[in-house]
Amino acid sequence: MKKGDICQGAISGVDFPNKGRVCLEGNTVTVKNGIPGQKIEFMINKKRGGRLEGRLLQVLEKSPLEKRDPVCSIFPACGGCMYQTMQYDDQLEMKQNQVKKLLDDVIRDEYIFEPIKRSPREFAYRNKMEFSFGDEYKDGPLSLGLHKKGSTYDVLTAADCRLVHDDMTKILSCVLEFFQKTGVGYYKKMQHTGYLRHLLLRRADTTGEILVNLVTTSQEEHDLQPLTERLLGIDTQGKIVGILHIINDSLSDVVKSDETRILYGQDFFYEELLGLKFKITPFSFFQPNSGAAEVLYDTVREYIGDTRDMTVFDLYSGTGTISQIAAAVARRVVGVEIVEEATEAAKENAYLNGIRNCEFIAGDVLKVLDHLNEKPDLIILDPPRDGIHPKALPKILDYGVDRIVYISCKPTSLARDLELIQERGYRVERCVCFDQFVHTVHVETVALLTRK
Repeated sequence: MKKGDICQGAISGVDFPNKGRVCLEGNTVTVKNGIPGQKIEFMINKKRGGRLEGRLLQVLEKSPLEKRDPVCSIFPACGGCMYQTMQYDDQLEMKQNQVKKLLDDVIRDEYIFEPIKRSPREFAYRNKMEFSFGDEYKDGPLSLGLHKKGSTYDVLTAADCRLVHDDMTKILSCVLEFFQKTGVGYYKKMQHTGYLRHLLLRRADTTGEILVNLVTTSQEEHDLQPLTERLLGIDTQGKIVGILHIINDSLSDVVKSDETRILYGQDFFYEELLGLKFKITPFSFFQPNSGAAEVLYDTVREYIGDTRDMTVFDLYSGTGTISQIAAAVARRVVGVEIVEEATEAAKENAYLNGIRNCEFIAGDVLKVLDHLNEKPDLIILDPPRDGIHPKALPKILDYGVDRIVYISCKPTSLARDLELIQERGYRVERCVCFDQFVHTVHVETVALLTRK
């Protein structure tokens, strides 16, 4: 087999996150975006060091695991979902096996691998969604939604996306119709010209409060008051508490703010978890599945165990959710988070909940640890997708605490970090997965590490 060859075969299994294995002519070809058991047609597009990679062209036969019809109009072309045609229990079993295979390859001692914990809701579970403006094909009509699978440019209108509450799809449709009628164009990433970039929606699960964030460039000026009035006229189950216009002139395709204008209401909303109240701003980190987050944090609380009279370091603390959960049973908690806005929100949240034994520091964990004089008794780690910075991990392990709780949103990063953690005298006691992102390839993992 050589690059450019078109082949057919069956996917024998899928490794994390979505790497399908096709065995053909004595070779194993990695083909992304498939489901175990599907017969597919694919093109060989890479050959590196004896490893073959292929690009999925079409599904010739469904998998026996595909026992139900799609629930939205843009599946399977959309890159938001992968597994919605699989029964939920089959998704859970596949994700659990993927993570266990990864961890079994690196964990040296016996450990307890607990059954995966499911999301309380299978659909309409996301409390945050970033939709992009674009077109479904070159020079096509304006679209607003999610990128086509494997495409950087084509955007499919997600007017019936089932990952989010109906309130969000109503808002999406309202915004799209408004700009289609007014003829306003979207920002073209290659030419760096245009106006409309993203629609960032956040909706609290418990309070129903909604924050609408329209992200544009500063290249054009448009009257957004009519749009504001239309949005406030939508019949939503929850309540829109803020409509913001965010200016972003960054060349990179990320949602960020150079300037934020409040068109209506306020620039925050409230969510509640495990009896605690959290103030959330447009860019605050907060678990995107509130129901599953409660399950996750309840388990973290169990893993943390007895922390009376202890000092706890919560590294990569975000808006301080875990810090506040730990603070209820600890002498003192120190949270470190690089995003300054999230740190300020954490301080506000702690004050809001009457918690006075938390300190939150804005800064890079790698640098902040050099200036902390106190020594923790327990460390909680909740790093971003890429895991812990290779220079920060040795500093963390130098504290020599008896217990570390590691929360990972990317099991491959956890597996990599566990190599050094074990070398430094820690063993994995327990591990469990959480399905925070139903129908997608992602899975959350929590590990309890103890010093030998």
